[in-house]
Amino acid sequence: MLANLLDHDLEGLAAFCERLGEKRFRATQLFRWIHQKGASNFDDMTDLARPLREKLRGVAQVQPLAVNTEQRSADGTIKWLFDVGGGDAVEAVFIPESDRGTLCISSQAGCAVGCRFCSTGHQGFSRNLSTGEIVAQLWYAEHFLRRHLQRDERVITNVVMMGMGEPLQNYAALVPALRVMLDDHAYGLSRRRVTVSTSGVVPMMERLARDCPVALAVSLHAPNDSLRDNLVPLNRKYPLHELLQTCVAYLDHAPRDFVTFEYCMIDGVNDTPEHARELVELVRTAGPRSNWCKFNLIPFNPFPASGLEGSSAARIAAFARILVDAGLVTTTRKTRGDDIDAACGQLAGDVRDRTRVAGRIARQRTITLKPVTTFATEHEKDD
Repeated sequence: MLANLLDHDLEGLAAFCERLGEKRFRATQLFRWIHQKGASNFDDMTDLARPLREKLRGVAQVQPLAVNTEQRSADGTIKWLFDVGGGDAVEAVFIPESDRGTLCISSQAGCAVGCRFCSTGHQGFSRNLSTGEIVAQLWYAEHFLRRHLQRDERVITNVVMMGMGEPLQNYAALVPALRVMLDDHAYGLSRRRVTVSTSGVVPMMERLARDCPVALAVSLHAPNDSLRDNLVPLNRKYPLHELLQTCVAYLDHAPRDFVTFEYCMIDGVNDTPEHARELVELVRTAGPRSNWCKFNLIPFNPFPASGLEGSSAARIAAFARILVDAGLVTTTRKTRGDDIDAACGQLAGDVRDRTRVAGRIARQRTITLKPVTTFATEHEKDD
């Protein structure tokens, strides 16, 4: 079987070339051709010696992912469905803005975490993606967009690991992919502009801080363990106090001086003023300073299997006001690509569930989610 060179960061590619009897600088040349120029044919790599190109043809390839479908939103968002074989397909989304171009990348075919409000989680889980399959989404999107927009300079300025899957449950493939994104001989992205989103896999958060610290976004979605246990099942293994301690420790290594908390606004479930006040108390108690975290409120995008509805704009605004008045930096995510199901929580791809997670989530639906007694209301009673 031919080796897929998209599977290697620069160190891995250098080791591969050394096994072929080639010097390290050949790996750097090869790396630039693949990632900076988008070359997949060794004959196009004209500054590589002909004997090396012939050698590479016999042992290696640059294997992109086949594109099953491409959809374009009225707002300019583009969604691709990539075939990863075995009946599985994953989605990636490009979001253009005036000052940046953001690519949302998948790390798994499906997801085993099973968050109540996530369309991907309702599909179940098939397998982890390889490093090459993660990188191939960026490789394809970047060079497609350059051709489409007729631009020589970089189009994608930001990458967010917020597509299908829990990135930190695919750690071994994730870290080399991040290193490719950051490498100046490849895409040259800043650590501040590469974000890993996690539902809270605490041990891997600790490892990421040491191995490849990039911007961190944590899917919080609830201000207490009782509610978060039902919305994000991983909370039963890594409860809030442990998660927040790990977030604070991550700041010592992070490229930014804050951690982003993602908070999906679900009508009547986690969006009351009491929840907002409890959230303020939660992060104030855990944090070393008032501005150690930032909140990103996400309007929930309903889908039939969830049995949930999104909060109204007025309710989201009232929730945000409580956080802002308490001194917490808070933004409300603008919904993009919702006409092609490319908005947050909507990526679903095509996955063969190997984990029976769909049945577990179906059982979760029998639990009626209601606002729970909160820290704030307890103190109001005392007053």
